Amino acid sequence: MNINWYPGHMKKTRELIAANLKMVDLAIEVCDARIPVSSRNPIIDEILGEKDRILILNKSDLADENATARWLETLRNEKSKAGKRPLAVMALNSQSGAGVKTLFTRLEKIEKDKLPPSQTANRRRKPLRLMIVGVPNSGKSSLINRLTGKKSAQTGDRPGVTKGKQWLTLENGMQLLDTPGILWPKFEDPNVGQNLAFCGAIRDEILDTPELALSLLRVLIAGYPEQLAARYDIDLTPAETPDDPDELYDADGAPIEKDLALTVMDRIAEKRGYILPGKRIDYERTARQLLDEFRAAKIGRITLE
Repeated sequence: MNINWYPGHMKKTRELIAANLKMVDLAIEVCDARIPVSSRNPIIDEILGEKDRILILNKSDLADENATARWLETLRNEKSKAGKRPLAVMALNSQSGAGVKTLFTRLEKIEKDKLPPSQTANRRRKPLRLMIVGVPNSGKSSLINRLTGKKSAQTGDRPGVTKGKQWLTLENGMQLLDTPGILWPKFEDPNVGQNLAFCGAIRDEILDTPELALSLLRVLIAGYPEQLAARYDIDLTPAETPDDPDELYDADGAPIEKDLALTVMDRIAEKRGYILPGKRIDYERTARQLLDEFRAAKIGRITLE
């Protein structure tokens, strides 16, 4: 699937980040641990330039643990376009708070290191100022609520919940500027747009949901077949050859090769009872259920990259 989605408000968000960059000491870039490449906006890298940053692999509870460990090692050695490595790279679960204490410790060390030697005994008048950035639905709002110790930001399992910037005070007195999620105008690699769609960073309403679910099934069949088969109690073998020879060819006489992903979707629908009158498969309902269960890690902890 070739997916591109760049609403007008994202251009404003890009301008907002650039305009406020000088006001902050540090950027916290939040990406999705399941897609640590696809969920990193190249525009953010351009805007931040030489600004110090901490990179967060959020939603680590939904990602494959072994894959996350390998990604942490890789990203800690990565340099931005400005040639700077992130001050820290860490995996977090904003829902449970796992890893947030480590983030606080790192931020407090950074603040202390920025103080002149004469002021290390006392907090300076101006606390460390942070900016949080990332793609839509990467869990920024949930992380903010953990950092502030209260429901300061509205959360939701969909993109576009945060509408504008807001300054917030963290539990340790630091200041944080929240910004809406931002994508970029064109995904050069179609897999990037697809991965973002799988993880809910692009509104489902603009997508062909059954086609998206079929694409996800192809990925899961290749990478996580055991988890997929166990979740839906199905086998992943190709469909048997039909007894009726007429079913082997289309109206033009060309051979019909049924996509294994479509066969699997049919089996899921049959198991769940998603059948319309006339024994037709309810592909829309099956697709939405599959996407919801993938996003909630009910199929398993899965990393797509």
